[in-house]
Amino acid sequence: MENTLNRKDCRKSDQLRNVKISFNVFGYAAGSVLFELGNTKVLCSVNLQQNVPHFLKGKKTGWLTAEYAMLPTSSKTRIQREASVMRRNGRSVEISRLIGRSLRSVVDLSLIGERTIVVDCDVLQADGGTRTACITGAFLALRAAFSSWIENKLIKENIITDSLAAISVGIVDGCPLLDIDFAEDSCADADFNFVITRSNKIVEIQGSSEGATVSWQQFEQAKNLAIKGVNELFEIGNTFFDAQMLEIVPEKSENKKTAPLFSLVNRQKET
Repeated sequence: MENTLNRKDCRKSDQLRNVKISFNVFGYAAGSVLFELGNTKVLCSVNLQQNVPHFLKGKKTGWLTAEYAMLPTSSKTRIQREASVMRRNGRSVEISRLIGRSLRSVVDLSLIGERTIVVDCDVLQADGGTRTACITGAFLALRAAFSSWIENKLIKENIITDSLAAISVGIVDGCPLLDIDFAEDSCADADFNFVITRSNKIVEIQGSSEGATVSWQQFEQAKNLAIKGVNELFEIGNTFFDAQMLEIVPEKSENKKTAPLFSLVNRQKET
């Protein structure tokens, strides 16, 4: 797709921001990832708890839940801690639920017993795309945690059924742009968040028009950009595979199909 806008960072309309991923940033988490997408930085961690919500008691299946929060200095204007006002922010609750249901779509919770996978996502620095960065980072942290659980024999089977990534696309002056930052998001006619699996299936699409309506042709262009973006994230994982993060893959169950996973490590190739 030709770039018809001059983006401040000189990216093409179909180009991701620079990606950097650091694993094992928390010593006590089963899996943790610092995911950087341009100037957006999110910290994701995963742990396993020996209980389930009341509605799953006795059902012999597990649960996955997520929490999302922006740290006070993650934006130019200080954000008040939710704990200090004793009230959850509505946006934080909505994004927490998005992350949780996205990850549940690629995890077989029947294989973990009555236990809960807890995912924590904290935004260290926000420059657009924090929710999509959290979904991608949280999946990577989950995959790292899964390797740890297998190694420590806490889980015996592959619980992850597909790989997952997410990316945003904005329509700015009629032009679809992949992976918009805060400045572009602020002047966008519309913006969309796409959550897509490695098998090219839709988990969720969020989007709305604010400055102008969007044609079906523009939406189709946005969809194609999103597919290109997540596929690039998956390819980054295949190319920059860290030897120390090699997954421990259990024997496949005869009754269960598994999908290839991916890792993102170090820095993506310059394009």
